[in-house]
Amino acid sequence: MSAKKRVVVAMSGGVDSSVAAGMLVEQGYDVIGLTIKTYRFEDVGGNTGNESSCCSLDGINDARAVAARFGFPHFVLDFSEPFGREVIDDFVGEYLSGRTPNPCVICNRKIKWEELLKKADALGAGAIATGHYARLRRDATTGRYVVSCGRDRSKDQSYALWGVTQDSLARTLFPLAELTKSEARELAVTYGLPVAAKGESYEICFIPDDDYERFLKERVAGLAERVGGGDIVLNGAVIGKHRGYPFYTVGQRKGLGVATGDPLYVTGIDPANNRIELGPDDALYHSGLIARKVTMQKYAECRVPLRLEAKIRYKDAGGAALVQTLSDGRVRVDFQAKRRAITPGQSVVFYEGDDVVGGGIIDEVLP
Repeated sequence: MSAKKRVVVAMSGGVDSSVAAGMLVEQGYDVIGLTIKTYRFEDVGGNTGNESSCCSLDGINDARAVAARFGFPHFVLDFSEPFGREVIDDFVGEYLSGRTPNPCVICNRKIKWEELLKKADALGAGAIATGHYARLRRDATTGRYVVSCGRDRSKDQSYALWGVTQDSLARTLFPLAELTKSEARELAVTYGLPVAAKGESYEICFIPDDDYERFLKERVAGLAERVGGGDIVLNGAVIGKHRGYPFYTVGQRKGLGVATGDPLYVTGIDPANNRIELGPDDALYHSGLIARKVTMQKYAECRVPLRLEAKIRYKDAGGAALVQTLSDGRVRVDFQAKRRAITPGQSVVFYEGDDVVGGGIIDEVLP
């Protein structure tokens, strides 16, 4: 079989990537399965005992079993060094800067694509494939590769793919683009895969107990002592003390440690002054934002303002907005209607219909 038909499949050990691999085998590709080990449990802590998250020991074993079922080679790659540098360090740095990061977006671009493509080259593979529910096409007019929503809107993962570059997309396959999750599970049963009934994994892979505060305290020596005891402020007046600004996020209501009789939410995080700002629900609504680390997909830029839909979190329904690239490379997003809890550090993704136009990291919230 020719080298151009060889494809590397990123296998987490879950249903989606396993079915994607099976589909490619059926389509005649020369498949090689690769599972990446992104961290060491002794480095991140919080191991709940089952090690069932993405890239875990169980995931590695499940991926190996699927490869054996189809008869293609499977390898485990230790990406803990680049993952630590690109993803975990960024995650910690963002929280220490008063932002709330989305590490999966960074992992997709830097690890699951850029690092994996290097291994694909070494193996003579022309493309990589993943189990994402998203579509991909090359625009006949512009020649650019465009990610768009998958057929299964309830599982659509296009939001998390805005950071993948044109060079990477040019070598990408999404076998599940036209499937629903239930159809993927049916295929897994048809294939006789041991993971057919495996559940979903929602936690961040390197925080298996989903306890960000524990992780940050263990990762950064002396953090609790350094940031604990700062002011909680309401309308400029100090109303309490917090346990550390990195342990809060915009929009948070529970666990604030103060009671005023009215519902209060975190409306701002001030790391420079170690201060948490609270306010009522209506104080969470803002008219726009500015995003950094922007990657454009459908268009190379938007120097002329474009009327698009912008999502500010994964499950966001989106809102009409005017999007324009600024002179410093950042992007300004002005919403038609105010949006609630726009959170620095999270991703904003711009859509034109089902197509991802681009995205970036929320840097500033406009009043």
